[in-house]
Amino acid sequence: MQLLMKNYKYLFPTLLFVLIPWVASAQILPSLGEARSGTYGFQYLKIGPDARSTSMGSSSVADAADVSSLYWNPALAAQLDNSQVMLAHTQYFADISMNYAGYVHRFGSLALGVSLHMLDSGAMDETTELQPGGTGRTFRTTHIAAGISFAQRLTSLFSYGVTLKYLDESIEEVTSRTGVLDAGFFYRVGDTGLRFAVGLSNFGVDADPTGETRRRPGPNETGTETDQDGFIVMDEFADVSPPTTFTLGSAYDLIERDDFIVTITGQLTNPADTQERFSMGAELDYLRRFFIRSGFEFGVDESYLPSFGAGFNFPLYNYGIRADYGFTTREYLGSLHRISLRFDL
Repeated sequence: MQLLMKNYKYLFPTLLFVLIPWVASAQILPSLGEARSGTYGFQYLKIGPDARSTSMGSSSVADAADVSSLYWNPALAAQLDNSQVMLAHTQYFADISMNYAGYVHRFGSLALGVSLHMLDSGAMDETTELQPGGTGRTFRTTHIAAGISFAQRLTSLFSYGVTLKYLDESIEEVTSRTGVLDAGFFYRVGDTGLRFAVGLSNFGVDADPTGETRRRPGPNETGTETDQDGFIVMDEFADVSPPTTFTLGSAYDLIERDDFIVTITGQLTNPADTQERFSMGAELDYLRRFFIRSGFEFGVDESYLPSFGAGFNFPLYNYGIRADYGFTTREYLGSLHRISLRFDL
């Protein structure tokens, strides 16, 4: 009997790392893959904001047990033991920066949260086909997502959550605004250490861009109507669709002791505008104080090395603070560095 229970304990991780990748490769969810690549806007919504989750291969839809749940799966906000604040910074490619701030307030079985997700390119030189070195003009692009979340724990094993987000994307003088919905469900399989989650992100209506932009006519645009300064004025644009994404994931505590926990995660992600991808990750937790993490994303063209990360949790008076670092690299674009600070209230 003991042998049977021991084998049963390792059945779940076997299913997690064998069956879920097989499901991902089977393409059970409809996807047009590269046929829709580049046809959706608000792409910054796909960039994971926190160091812990991204260092685990962005596979945390069932295991984002902190304020980052407002991004990954709002249902997990109701599973927190206390109210929390999180601040996170990502040093993105080409000196682009992204910042994230969130707060979850817990009371009883309910949780309310607010979050702000912002990406800023800074000033960039304008280039054209005939002036690859720059035209002398600069432009800037800013992207903001502000959300308010609600989550409820119906039982100790099941919770759900929703987030309403306002999106604002500005490129030069053209602005796109819309609202989207995130929704998620979370289920814990008793005391087995196994968790499942389902999430739907960025579901909403298309944005109608407003504003205008000016550019010099190209070599094949002679005779095109221009303004008094010789610029073509563009003020009509196609609608911009948000990148709706469906996620399905699991997490499992492979080893769980008083001083030592090893957690593995797996996630199937199905975006509306790219092919499906599967990601997996692992975290080693020692004494609830020190953390080492790693993960990998399958199906991401430039992903060729695992992601890595570490964290440190320490008490401060009656509060707790956790600092996390995450490192991700891409074959041609380079490396990303993320830092996060979490405050337990």
